[in-house]
Amino acid sequence: MSIQMKVRSLAFDPESKGFAVLLSDLENKHTLPIWIGPLEANAIAIKARDIPVPRPMTHDLIRNILKVFNSEIIKIEVMDLKDHTYYALIHIRVNGKEIAIDSRPSDAIAVALGAGAPIYVTEEVLSKAKTISLDHLDEWLESLDPEDFKYTA
Repeated sequence: MSIQMKVRSLAFDPESKGFAVLLSDLENKHTLPIWIGPLEANAIAIKARDIPVPRPMTHDLIRNILKVFNSEIIKIEVMDLKDHTYYALIHIRVNGKEIAIDSRPSDAIAVALGAGAPIYVTEEVLSKAKTISLDHLDEWLESLDPEDFKYTA
Protein backbone atom coordinates (compact mmCIF):
# COMPACT_ATOMS: atom_id res chain seq x y z
CA MET A 1 0.00 0.00 0.00
CA SER A 2 1.16 3.54 -0.72
CA ILE A 3 0.65 6.75 1.23
CA GLN A 4 0.07 10.05 -0.50
CA MET A 5 2.74 12.64 0.25
CA LYS A 6 3.41 16.27 -0.59
CA VAL A 7 6.58 18.30 -1.00
CA ARG A 8 7.00 19.99 2.37
CA SER A 9 10.20 21.84 1.58
CA LEU A 10 13.71 21.72 0.22
CA ALA A 11 16.70 21.97 2.51
CA PHE A 12 20.47 21.98 2.39
CA ASP A 13 22.04 19.38 4.69
CA PRO A 14 25.33 20.77 6.04
CA GLU A 15 26.50 17.34 7.18
CA SER A 16 26.35 15.72 3.74
CA LYS A 17 26.74 19.00 1.80
CA GLY A 18 23.73 17.91 -0.22
CA PHE A 19 20.17 18.97 -0.78
CA ALA A 20 17.11 17.12 0.46
CA VAL A 21 13.53 17.24 -0.68
CA LEU A 22 11.29 16.68 2.32
CA LEU A 23 8.08 14.77 1.66
CA SER A 24 5.34 14.77 4.30
CA ASP A 25 2.23 12.67 4.50
CA LEU A 26 -1.02 14.59 4.17
CA GLU A 27 -1.62 14.35 7.93
CA ASN A 28 1.84 15.83 8.62
CA LYS A 29 2.80 12.97 10.93
CA HIS A 30 6.07 12.02 9.25
CA THR A 31 8.54 13.59 6.89
CA LEU A 32 10.75 11.61 4.53
CA PRO A 33 14.02 13.25 3.44
CA ILE A 34 15.35 12.21 0.04
CA TRP A 35 18.82 13.53 -0.77
CA ILE A 36 19.13 15.01 -4.25
CA GLY A 37 21.60 17.01 -6.31
CA PRO A 38 21.61 20.81 -6.66
CA LEU A 39 20.21 20.76 -10.21
CA GLU A 40 17.34 18.50 -9.16
CA ALA A 41 16.67 20.72 -6.13
CA ASN A 42 16.50 23.72 -8.45
CA ALA A 43 14.04 21.96 -10.79
CA ILE A 44 11.79 20.96 -7.89
CA ALA A 45 11.93 24.48 -6.42
CA ILE A 46 10.93 26.00 -9.77
CA LYS A 47 8.00 23.59 -10.12
CA ALA A 48 6.91 23.90 -6.47
CA ARG A 49 6.83 27.70 -6.70
CA ASP A 50 5.40 27.69 -10.24
CA ILE A 51 8.17 30.01 -11.44
CA PRO A 52 7.93 30.69 -15.18
CA VAL A 53 10.97 29.73 -17.25
CA PRO A 54 11.77 31.10 -20.71
CA ARG A 55 12.27 27.65 -22.26
CA PRO A 56 10.96 24.20 -21.27
CA MET A 57 13.00 22.34 -18.70
CA THR A 58 13.55 18.59 -19.10
CA HIS A 59 10.53 17.85 -16.92
CA ASP A 60 8.38 20.12 -19.07
CA LEU A 61 9.67 18.34 -22.17
CA ILE A 62 8.62 14.98 -20.74
CA ARG A 63 5.14 16.30 -20.01
CA ASN A 64 4.89 17.92 -23.46
CA ILE A 65 5.91 14.70 -25.23
CA LEU A 66 3.29 12.76 -23.28
CA LYS A 67 0.60 15.29 -24.25
CA VAL A 68 1.46 14.92 -27.94
CA PHE A 69 0.79 11.18 -27.62
CA ASN A 70 -2.47 11.74 -25.68
CA SER A 71 -0.93 10.32 -22.54
CA GLU A 72 -1.24 11.56 -18.99
CA ILE A 73 0.75 11.26 -15.78
CA ILE A 74 -1.44 9.51 -13.22
CA LYS A 75 0.91 9.59 -10.23
CA ILE A 76 4.46 9.01 -9.15
CA GLU A 77 5.47 6.49 -6.54
CA VAL A 78 8.65 6.14 -4.51
CA MET A 79 8.52 2.38 -4.34
CA ASP A 80 11.86 1.03 -3.15
CA LEU A 81 14.94 1.79 -1.08
CA LYS A 82 18.09 -0.29 -1.64
CA ASP A 83 21.58 0.51 -0.39
CA HIS A 84 20.60 4.10 0.52
CA THR A 85 19.17 4.69 -2.98
CA TYR A 86 15.50 5.45 -3.57
CA TYR A 87 13.67 4.16 -6.66
CA ALA A 88 10.55 5.66 -8.15
CA LEU A 89 8.03 4.99 -10.88
CA ILE A 90 6.11 7.46 -13.02
CA HIS A 91 2.68 5.98 -13.72
CA ILE A 92 1.31 7.02 -17.12
CA ARG A 93 -1.97 6.29 -18.87
CA VAL A 94 -1.46 5.56 -22.59
CA ASN A 95 -4.42 4.56 -24.76
CA GLY A 96 -6.39 3.58 -21.66
CA LYS A 97 -3.57 1.38 -20.37
CA GLU A 98 -1.43 2.21 -17.33
CA ILE A 99 2.32 1.78 -17.63
CA ALA A 100 5.06 2.48 -15.10
CA ILE A 101 8.41 3.99 -16.05
CA ASP A 102 11.52 3.77 -13.86
CA SER A 103 12.74 7.14 -12.62
CA ARG A 104 14.93 8.81 -10.06
CA PRO A 105 12.67 10.16 -7.31
CA SER A 106 13.89 13.73 -7.87
CA ASP A 107 12.92 13.64 -11.55
CA ALA A 108 9.60 11.95 -10.79
CA ILE A 109 8.78 14.59 -8.16
CA ALA A 110 9.54 17.44 -10.58
CA VAL A 111 7.39 15.76 -13.26
CA ALA A 112 4.54 15.26 -10.77
CA LEU A 113 4.66 18.88 -9.63
CA GLY A 114 4.59 20.12 -13.22
CA ALA A 115 1.67 17.85 -14.10
CA GLY A 116 -0.28 18.34 -10.89
CA ALA A 117 -0.05 14.58 -10.26
CA PRO A 118 -0.07 13.06 -6.78
CA ILE A 119 3.08 11.76 -5.10
CA TYR A 120 3.03 8.45 -3.23
CA VAL A 121 5.52 6.54 -1.09
CA THR A 122 5.06 2.87 -0.28
CA GLU A 123 4.69 1.81 3.34
CA GLU A 124 7.70 -0.49 2.81
CA VAL A 125 9.90 2.48 1.91
CA LEU A 126 8.65 4.45 4.91
CA SER A 127 9.43 1.53 7.22
CA LYS A 128 12.94 1.11 5.76
CA ALA A 129 13.77 4.81 5.61
CA LYS A 130 14.77 7.15 8.34
CA THR A 131 11.75 9.39 8.62
CA ILE A 132 11.71 12.53 10.70
CA SER A 133 8.92 13.42 13.07
CA LEU A 134 7.78 17.01 12.71
CA ASP A 135 9.15 17.83 16.17
CA HIS A 136 12.63 16.74 15.11
CA LEU A 137 12.31 18.37 11.69
CA ASP A 138 11.67 21.76 13.26
CA GLU A 139 14.70 21.30 15.55
CA TRP A 140 16.89 20.30 12.61
CA LEU A 141 15.73 23.22 10.47
CA GLU A 142 16.18 25.69 13.35
CA SER A 143 19.74 24.48 13.94
CA LEU A 144 20.84 25.32 10.40
CA ASP A 145 23.18 28.26 9.93
CA PRO A 146 22.47 30.62 6.98
CA GLU A 147 26.07 30.04 5.87
CA ASP A 148 25.13 26.38 5.33
CA PHE A 149 22.92 27.39 2.41
CA LYS A 150 25.75 28.74 0.28
CA TYR A 151 26.45 26.25 -2.48
CA THR A 152 29.90 26.07 -3.99
CA ALA A 153 30.78 23.82 -6.86
